[in-house]
Amino acid sequence: MMGYGFDGGSFGWIWMLGGLLVMVGFVVLIVWAVSAVSRGGASREPERPTALDILRERHARGEITEQEFEQAKKTLGY
Repeated sequence: MMGYGFDGGSFGWIWMLGGLLVMVGFVVLIVWAVSAVSRGGASREPERPTALDILRERHARGEITEQEFEQAKKTLGY
């Protein structure tokens, strides 16, 4: 009775397919890891200034007065 044993005869293609999937998985994992490391911090968006930061800059440049600065802070909830 040929083909019923687990000696790799009729099930050999299943083991070959499984091994191929494992190798492809390792390659994908390595490519993903290398790309993640090479990107480093570049994948993050640059931090946007908060409303208070913008307000402080405008005050420092003299675009708004102290009173306008304080009123705007209160309006923004700071």
